Amino acid sequence: MTDTFATRVARIIAGGAHALLDKAEGLAPAAVMNQAIREIEQVIAEVRVDLGKAEAAKHLVLSQMAKLNTEHEKLGEQIDAALAHERDDLAKAAIGRQTDIEDLLPVLQKSLDEQSERSKELESYIVALLAKKRELDQLLLDYQASLASPTVTPTTGGEGDRQARADAAEAVFSRVLARQTGVAFPGGLDSEASKLKELAEMQRDHRIAERLAAFKATRDIKS
Repeated sequence: MTDTFATRVARIIAGGAHALLDKAEGLAPAAVMNQAIREIEQVIAEVRVDLGKAEAAKHLVLSQMAKLNTEHEKLGEQIDAALAHERDDLAKAAIGRQTDIEDLLPVLQKSLDEQSERSKELESYIVALLAKKRELDQLLLDYQASLASPTVTPTTGGEGDRQARADAAEAVFSRVLARQTGVAFPGGLDSEASKLKELAEMQRDHRIAERLAAFKATRDIKS
């Protein structure tokens, strides 16, 4: 979600309904309120689109994780079969794939957590926007009633109450707005890239060797 969109949502939620009437002075208040309601409806629709994308992303990640977990389990059975036939080369290949899967799963889990958090935030947007729409709908009804009965004074609370609602709305979105800034961390130096790659490969080979030894030790115990 861009900063512009987040700011737009915060502005709608924090905006006082009665301030809208002040803005409409000398114009057509009902038309101004209807326009504000339509804007809220439009933003709700946009948020729901983003929510749908976040939910779809979660589904894809969950599917990929399930697939990898199934593959990891199947590889374990294949390793046993390879060792039973004294095919260390096949066992090492299967163990190598298992280590790749184990490296991928935490990344996918992090992506799933991020999408889940995003979904929660988008859902909170929709709840707050719907509340604001109900407020404006009621204000519009009060205004229309005041036209029919001049003795009726449309109001939804005193100045202190309106300020409290605005402060509460701002608090809801302050965390989201604060997260819109980020820090870009530079990558490693080119001169170190080959060394880092070599180190990663050494670590992977070591993990494969350890896993192979562990599988062999387990088979020896069972025997």
